[in-house]
Amino acid sequence: MKNILHVVNISFVIPYFLGDQLLYFTQKGYREFIICSPSSELVRFSEKYNFKYQEVEILRKISVWKDIQAVYATIKFIKRNNIDIVTGHTPKGALIAMFAAYLMRVPIRVYFRHGLVYETSTGIKRKLLIIIDRLAAKMATKIVCVSSSVSIKSIEDNLNKASKQYLLSKGTCNGIDIERFCKENIEEQFLIELRKKLGLKNSNFVIGFTGRLVRDKGIIELIFAFQKLQEKYSNMILLLVGVLEKRDALPQNVITYIKNNSNIIYTGYIPNSIIQNYYALMDVFVFPSYREGFGTSTLEASAMNLPIITARVTGCIDSIIENQTGLFVDHNPESIAVAIEYFYSNTDIRFIYGKNGRKFVVENFEQHIVWSEIEKLYVV
Repeated sequence: MKNILHVVNISFVIPYFLGDQLLYFTQKGYREFIICSPSSELVRFSEKYNFKYQEVEILRKISVWKDIQAVYATIKFIKRNNIDIVTGHTPKGALIAMFAAYLMRVPIRVYFRHGLVYETSTGIKRKLLIIIDRLAAKMATKIVCVSSSVSIKSIEDNLNKASKQYLLSKGTCNGIDIERFCKENIEEQFLIELRKKLGLKNSNFVIGFTGRLVRDKGIIELIFAFQKLQEKYSNMILLLVGVLEKRDALPQNVITYIKNNSNIIYTGYIPNSIIQNYYALMDVFVFPSYREGFGTSTLEASAMNLPIITARVTGCIDSIIENQTGLFVDHNPESIAVAIEYFYSNTDIRFIYGKNGRKFVVENFEQHIVWSEIEKLYVV
């Protein structure tokens, strides 16, 4: 029996990065542990996914004293629980995890590189983020890049030796639950009630987005694209599933527009466990992000038979098959509007792209395919 410790900085990512994977490995005889910043959700998650945890404050920003405290707490946890494998998620969580595990000589130290945060940063901040990534990678024994493009970019930017890098099947960190993200498995009556709750009509054409509502996700461009389309098509609805954040926040005029436009539905936080119901309301999924590790939400949308519109950037380029499951757009409102209008005007094309998209996900990103690849990492 091996003891596995995962280190994350916020509890929000646990269902996305790990979720049922924790149950899968528990059933195979592993014991799962998590270190995470304090959160009221940890009790519920630990009961649902059967792991033990310890709260350790891990800040997203650099704080020498807090970071030293986090490393020390992690070292004590590793020693007390005889940890055999340590995995670190996100640059900061990985840095704490890899440093502590390296000092404790844990034989298997896995850094999950969920993306390249520095891609949209400049100046000293960019240099600092690259240094953090290189340090975490240097102390890791294995590095998982969540997409092929992240893997290629990592080598181009000299983040680590190529011999250390791994890709799980064709990418992602946890795969897709193809049974949950399946439109046919959602009760029609439930969707009728959800439509009523949100004020949607059957005649509406729903443009969907899920994720953090921040600049990096291309929300500003999406809003301006919708503004153009709304002038032509009164039945179009923009469904934004996610939360507004202070970090990389949207301009106040954009936030005001979102909240005051009757054809924009802003849901706020929606638990991961029910997000598939919101995909089921959409006609097209738009994700014009500036950088991603993979763009997992596009795979979830594809699994729900939705055509995809996304940007040709790191991570996102791995999430569709161009002109088969989705279209690439530039980071400008005109390009996004043209792509949306294309799917709006072509019902048959929407159906074909959606069908191709689900097939693409089922064949390459089903959870058990990815989990079997993860287990290979747990061998010295």
